[in-house]
Amino acid sequence: MSSLSRPAIVRCLSACLFVGSLAAGPLHAAEAPHPKLVVTIAVDQLSSDVFTEYRPLYQGGLKRLASGVVFPRGHQSHASTETCPGHSTILTGARPARTGIIANDWQDPTLPRTERGKETFTLYCVEKPGPAGSSADEKVISADPLLVPTLGDRMKARDPATKVVTVAGKDRSAVMLGGHNADLALWWTPAGFTTYVGKESNIPKEIADKVNANVRKSYGQPTVTKLPAACASRSRPVKVTDAISIGTLQNLPANSKRWRATPALDSFTVDAALAAVKSFNLGKNSTDLLAVSFSGTDYAGHYYGTEGAEMCTQQLALDQSLGRLLDGLDKTGIPYVVAMTADHGGIDTTERNKQRGVTEAARLESSLLPVNVAAALEKDQPGLPKPIVLGAREFGNDVYLNAAIPADRREGVLRAAYLYYRNHPQVAAVFTKHDLIEAEQPSGPVDEWTLLQRAKASFNAQRSGDLIVLLKPYISLYQAPRNVDSDYTASHGSAWGYDRRVPLVFWWKGVAGFEQPVAVETVDLAPTLAKIIGLEVPAGEFDGRALPIVLP
Repeated sequence: MSSLSRPAIVRCLSACLFVGSLAAGPLHAAEAPHPKLVVTIAVDQLSSDVFTEYRPLYQGGLKRLASGVVFPRGHQSHASTETCPGHSTILTGARPARTGIIANDWQDPTLPRTERGKETFTLYCVEKPGPAGSSADEKVISADPLLVPTLGDRMKARDPATKVVTVAGKDRSAVMLGGHNADLALWWTPAGFTTYVGKESNIPKEIADKVNANVRKSYGQPTVTKLPAACASRSRPVKVTDAISIGTLQNLPANSKRWRATPALDSFTVDAALAAVKSFNLGKNSTDLLAVSFSGTDYAGHYYGTEGAEMCTQQLALDQSLGRLLDGLDKTGIPYVVAMTADHGGIDTTERNKQRGVTEAARLESSLLPVNVAAALEKDQPGLPKPIVLGAREFGNDVYLNAAIPADRREGVLRAAYLYYRNHPQVAAVFTKHDLIEAEQPSGPVDEWTLLQRAKASFNAQRSGDLIVLLKPYISLYQAPRNVDSDYTASHGSAWGYDRRVPLVFWWKGVAGFEQPVAVETVDLAPTLAKIIGLEVPAGEFDGRALPIVLP
């Protein structure tokens, strides 16, 4: 370490942020600027594994960010590693147990509604549901389900002149990052980027006219794909079903849902974000917040898996899109700081995992689908309201009993359901609501947490299921796809490392980068940014902690 004057040493000691297990000697990073714009980037399904694999190929924005302060072993510490819970942690500094966002959707046994003419108990993580008996066909998007404030909410409470803008490929991503008081929350639809009902006038004219016109044009015409030279070695066909093959780039027809897995979605997200920065004059007066969530990697992972020509092409294109975003921010002349992470990781498609020697790889057995679990239990539990078990079409970690089951029979039904899952060969662990209420709050190195601790981080007593069911490693949460355009081949959502590990990266102009391989959490991101901008937050309101990224 170079010699320092006594005043410099004092400044250093007062500025350093030490986190118990992370204090492994001096970390050299240039002093962070006093930013006028806080930029948070979430890359949907960017696992640490994918980030590390493609890092040598990055030449644009991801290369620039990776030259900053890098925590390659960040974690979404909870068990239900889905988009909505993951995004809820990033700018709240709180785990899903506290944010209340336990999954992309969950069941409310006390709120029956109708959807497409059928009874449903499902609540979407960013909807404001109507009363019992109402229709769920036209969901009202809202931040109401989020139980805690975001960093942007806290910034606006300190300074009402602060502006908060979020742009994303998904509504749930935009809402979770923007919080309750965003000046603009935009998300993609086939018709273009939209926002909350009644707030459409907040959409900048350049987005409403130019960007959205380009979105509609791109989505509405065939997509011709081009394989980058650096991806040629990864272009190998993998048969998923007799009708579906992945691993090589394929042209797409117009209006294909798989368009979302092409570079176009992220590119248009950058267009919308830069237009919003200009329209709202972000960073010109007060310290403002821009949050951008890129969804293309998630769709590529779902449709094609985490390996193959498709993911390689997506990563190189994302790198260029992020470069264009950063270049656009540079041109404003505004001092800004960037924090990048992901909402979850992902698992490669089952068929390719098997080819590569993952003997445990398997697709979800149909006996674990809620409708089939309910049918099996009903055989031994006659005379009860149907279905006994509530759930959506696919598997979910949270299992709910029908609220109409009589009180004197609920314990027996719960026991029967517990044993059904516990004895299933694809299930690793089952916890009851009582187990999780009684469990201590998780602590210690996040990468060494038990399954109980991971489930506890996801558990909210008011919203979580009567049972929490965790599958064994490398079990896909999906069955084999049937429709090439709409069904996914690969999943995420498990409690295992490949779904939990994500990078955390901080960058600002002049940063002297370093890399810290100790495991950290995404809930550490918001406290770190709060520290940088001098935002005081009462003790106990964050689950995370400020990371040691700043040394003068």
